[in-house]
Amino acid sequence: MVIDDGKGLTPRKQPQQARSQMTVDAIFEATIQVLLSDGLQRLTTIRVAERAGVSVGTLYQYFPQKQALLFAVLQRHLEMMSETMELATQSAHNLPLSTMVNIVVSAFMAAKTENVLQASALYSVAGELDSRDYVREIETRNRARLEAMLETATDVCFNDLKATAFMFSGALVGPIRLLLESQPQPETIRAFGHELELLCLGYLERAGNPR
Repeated sequence: MVIDDGKGLTPRKQPQQARSQMTVDAIFEATIQVLLSDGLQRLTTIRVAERAGVSVGTLYQYFPQKQALLFAVLQRHLEMMSETMELATQSAHNLPLSTMVNIVVSAFMAAKTENVLQASALYSVAGELDSRDYVREIETRNRARLEAMLETATDVCFNDLKATAFMFSGALVGPIRLLLESQPQPETIRAFGHELELLCLGYLERAGNPR
């Protein structure tokens, strides 16, 4: 999914063939590598092209400027997270609340911590770009999925599903961002998933009413 934000952040063109897609994938991977090795401020399209093994002209065929490239990398990550939430929430319909929370938290944690350094670096990218409208669109999409899932819980019901889904989403996203920005050790990440599940479930149990 490509968002036309009207701010010059959209790609110049989309890959239509397998070879073109491989080129874009190599550019994306090179962007992450340069971002991690050199930092956001030192990242340039020249460095990325060299790392990807393509010419700067080839890179510019797809991304007219550095900001468009960074936005595309951020977009790919956020769409992946959105797909993760979609699959997790759909698989958790018509289950007890505790099972729902376990499925969603586990999936979200696994996706976010698969590459901790990359996820942390992308927070800095989001802060650098004017991507608030797009991020809000993703958040709205995810809250709608949580709302639809919670409505089917077999053991509890909620008086205000929108408010509950909003708080559940915030309880997921906020702590994980704090975790990733603290450069956690693997043992910290392993323990964090259980704590996050307790946090989310504790709130939802208090907000819900027995069926």
